[in-house]
Amino acid sequence: MTPTIAVVEDNDVQLSNYADLLRSYHFNVDTYATKESALQGLRRKPPEMVLLDLNLQNERDAGFEICAEVRQRTPQVPIVFVTAYDSEVERITGLRLGADDYISKDMSLDFLIVRIETLFRRCHAYQVGVPASSGGKTLQRAAVELRLDTEASTATWSGMHLSLTLTQFWMLTDLYTNPGIARSHEDLMRAGKIVVEPNTVAAHVKAIRDEFRRTDPTFDRIATERGRGYRWRYRSL
Repeated sequence: MTPTIAVVEDNDVQLSNYADLLRSYHFNVDTYATKESALQGLRRKPPEMVLLDLNLQNERDAGFEICAEVRQRTPQVPIVFVTAYDSEVERITGLRLGADDYISKDMSLDFLIVRIETLFRRCHAYQVGVPASSGGKTLQRAAVELRLDTEASTATWSGMHLSLTLTQFWMLTDLYTNPGIARSHEDLMRAGKIVVEPNTVAAHVKAIRDEFRRTDPTFDRIATERGRGYRWRYRSL
């Protein structure tokens, strides 16, 4: 079945360009220009992916509101912010709300297609089964508070549920199953089955850390290795 991509964009020219591009790659496309029409349309007809601007009709956080509702209703649907607003705060906020990617409008349209195709491959991998390396098992080492269920793609820390996107779950799994080893941005992109900019990987890692610290303010197991990436520590400092 041909997947449907919903595009939420209030600039008529850009909306038309995105729609024409996606249809040329044989996707079905639903378009929305306002927050209200998007919310109504996405409730009525959930798509297989959402491309989403942040600022809609001068509503600065309209995209965040749409993202939060879509993620609550359809947890596995990929959400990609395509926006001119790409400060670190906005990027991290979008990822915390459940977006899988956050990219700038100045990227090439060819690059946008690469991102879309990669996310669809990731979704297909999830539907047919978890990555072969995980074996569909519960991962936990003795005396370590982290528990990863690779069948349900869920994580707990000291018995507390961690609210992570699928991309973030796979990144965390990669860090945890390679303890003490620096994992580069490229390693974590492969683990998350996404193609993104390094600062988007950094935002995902920050969102993962923040979720741990929501349950444990002293959490410090994910270390930053300057120039190399990130490392899961065996124990707290």
